[in-house]
Amino acid sequence: MDEPAARRPRDQHSYGMAVGVALVTGAVAAVCAVLLGLPLRDPDGFLGPTYVRLPLIAALLLALDVLPRAVLGARSPRRLAGETVRVARERWPWRRLRPVLIGLAAFYVTYVAYRNLKHYLPLLRPGLVDDELAETDLALTGGVAPAEVLHDLLGTGVAAHVLSWVYLAFLVFVPASLGLALVRRGRAGEASWYVTALCLNWALGTASYYVLPSRGPIYAQPELFWDLPETGTSQLQDSLLLSRLIVLGDPQGTERLNSIAAFASLHVSIIFTAALIAQLTLRSVVVRAGLWVFFLLTVTATIYFGWHYLLDDVAGLAIGAISVLLAAWSTGQLRGRRQPAPVPQGSAEAPGTVGPRRRSRRRPQTSPSTS
Repeated sequence: MDEPAARRPRDQHSYGMAVGVALVTGAVAAVCAVLLGLPLRDPDGFLGPTYVRLPLIAALLLALDVLPRAVLGARSPRRLAGETVRVARERWPWRRLRPVLIGLAAFYVTYVAYRNLKHYLPLLRPGLVDDELAETDLALTGGVAPAEVLHDLLGTGVAAHVLSWVYLAFLVFVPASLGLALVRRGRAGEASWYVTALCLNWALGTASYYVLPSRGPIYAQPELFWDLPETGTSQLQDSLLLSRLIVLGDPQGTERLNSIAAFASLHVSIIFTAALIAQLTLRSVVVRAGLWVFFLLTVTATIYFGWHYLLDDVAGLAIGAISVLLAAWSTGQLRGRRQPAPVPQGSAEAPGTVGPRRRSRRRPQTSPSTS
């Protein structure tokens, strides 16, 4: 049975803008690859290639949705397989599965294009503006580098390890939050909002790299960070620097990717995007508060470890806000949230319906005041 028309705007899902962003960024990456004579590569992560990682996460979340219900319904091991198929068909018909696949595909293409365009950055835009961004930092913080301020305030012991864990958690947070958003039942409109916003973050972030190409304080002023202990973040920074040097030395003869770019911070923009959409859509105070804490700690980590300048994080906030607004507009979330609550048919307020007349309210008679 179809849902009432008044509820459709809140439940609608549209991946038109996400698909458009994926096609444009993919085309730009392909053109750059041809101009440079370099291949398009699928970026590998510690959880495996993107084309394996994302479907696996989605499949795991689907299994968590289907298998417990199948186990309860089967009541015997012999009936489990058939019950699993039945529950999967009931809860995941093609009309519901198709948007999930479209969202995954749009995200995948946009992300791969983003990683490749980031890889081409030092070859297409070799000039750097680190000196200008560093001078801006000093002007904003009274002549002391922001990272030094945080090192003095937080110390360089336990804080370094905690913030390193927070920063690296981003690598799991993005695919996990994407998969969770796509498979949540009854949240198709919000899922398309989030996926579209993520695609816009990747695209706008890539454009910002080319506007102000920079490496970040850790690579422009490494002496500021010599007192920090070895952490997973410092190991990652060393690995990224080695990859960049190899790419610059022989871009044709290596399969490594350059992944260094400072302006703007996509760690900041994407977590801000997730926290903002959660604030507007989720009822759980714990989840919303947790995302905002994660966001604030991530902002701190980007400066503490020298990944970004202050303006990088400010630009990340702007990219996140713009992405959320554009995605809300393109997926119909703004229209859905502005629509007034539906009026039940047959009530006196519903236009064109016959119902009981509202009784006129009479001012109640009151006794004289004793005051």
